[in-house]
Amino acid sequence: MTAPPPAGLPRLLVLTDRTQAAGPLVGTVAAAVDAGARAVVLREKDLPEPERDALAEELAAVLAPVGGLLVRAGAAAAPAVHLAAADPFPVPRPALVGRSCHSAAELDQAQAEGCDWVLLSPVFPTSSKPGYGPPLGPAGLAALIRPGLRTFALGGVSPDDVAACRAAGAYGVAVMGPVMRDPGLVAAHLAALG
Repeated sequence: MTAPPPAGLPRLLVLTDRTQAAGPLVGTVAAAVDAGARAVVLREKDLPEPERDALAEELAAVLAPVGGLLVRAGAAAAPAVHLAAADPFPVPRPALVGRSCHSAAELDQAQAEGCDWVLLSPVFPTSSKPGYGPPLGPAGLAALIRPGLRTFALGGVSPDDVAACRAAGAYGVAVMGPVMRDPGLVAAHLAALG
């Protein structure tokens, strides 16, 4: 799938986690797409690459009819990739590159690299992000926002939290566990994003 220009980046990113999915991962992602998701980050980095490649093909097929974006987590060769904080920046540069960040220094690095977006976490309490420090909350999120760097708030973001994240300066929100368990929540997040 050809990656759209960064200007077309949706304001909601759905991250996969098959261990939390309501059913088979492809079906869960299809339900999230039916609810309005247009950008999916394929994580599942514990899978052998051939299995992960096959899963990427299946998810790309789910997203293709709606012009959606599939992002591969890790430095895999793909049009759109999402890097962990410590991952090396890929050469050659993919069309779209995002990075996970948890500190001011990591955000500065991502901005210097020219990342198209960052996921900043954890913003609220979440069992998916233990060990990354206390939740930032809206004030901590606002303090870390870098002008010109599309920042997605990640970590415990419910539909009720979206307005506070946007008011703090977040470009959008990223969701994982709750949407993997209930893909219909995508619609509520999108409604809150406006």
